[in-house]
Amino acid sequence: MLIIMRKTAVEDELVQVKEFLIDRDFDIHQSTGANRTIIGVIGDTEKLDTAEIGGMPGVLQVIRIAKEE
Repeated sequence: MLIIMRKTAVEDELVQVKEFLIDRDFDIHQSTGANRTIIGVIGDTEKLDTAEIGGMPGVLQVIRIAKEE
């Protein structure tokens, strides 16, 4: 799963999203570019509610990545 943060997202909003994921035992990988921050979520994200994450302050988009079998 990828979580794309808004350009206007502040550090507190980023921390809130990361803590939400860490509290649910997911590993995260943060990529910070010139204009955007992207959080990669590592683990079985099938049970994560994309609408709940998408509604968090500072979140622009949540992309679920389907696993291949």
